[in-house]
Amino acid sequence: MDNQQNDELLLSGKMLPLMEEFYTIQGEGFNTGQAAYFIRVGGCDVGCHWCDVKESWNAKLFPPTPTDAIVANAEQFPAKAVVVTGGEPLMYNLDYLCSELKNKQVKRFLETSGSHPLSGDWDWICLSPKKNSPPLKAIYSKADELKVIISNSGDLDWAEKNAKRVNEKCILYLQPEWSKAKEMIPLITEYIMANPRWKVSLQSHKYMNIP
Repeated sequence: MDNQQNDELLLSGKMLPLMEEFYTIQGEGFNTGQAAYFIRVGGCDVGCHWCDVKESWNAKLFPPTPTDAIVANAEQFPAKAVVVTGGEPLMYNLDYLCSELKNKQVKRFLETSGSHPLSGDWDWICLSPKKNSPPLKAIYSKADELKVIISNSGDLDWAEKNAKRVNEKCILYLQPEWSKAKEMIPLITEYIMANPRWKVSLQSHKYMNIP
């Protein structure tokens, strides 16, 4: 298959630059504790300095993988739930991936910064906005969960700005940046006690030492 064919298939979503795929327990946010098949798509132009998967940024490192093969792998596992993450998965057309997973009765969960147009049909959207590449306006009304990473006190203002834009049913989470968790957890705890519409999200998978 030549580069032009690959580009066409990537554009249609029938191939994706797959970084990794694995079956594990969701460690963050609303669906913490639930089993799911994770699909990590390579490529990200957001560039968070604290990102713990910086190796995902360069999509060229990850060969285009047929989406049908990804779906076939996902449907083998008992949870029948897929979390699509990155990188930034919305850099790609996810319509085909979602339609095929839906055909297999697999639930579809998206984790995104919202910095690219939304594609795909999702059962749950976790929006995690980043200051250096803010979400597009259209995704705010679609988000089921707003998860803001807190690495300093100023991030609380950023969290509130984003909370004003999501729909009223969206669940609000503050999550400490992992390398500063000991410093940020007291700050987050105090803030949530004063602003109880927020909840705390922890990266429980890291405490459990699982992927």
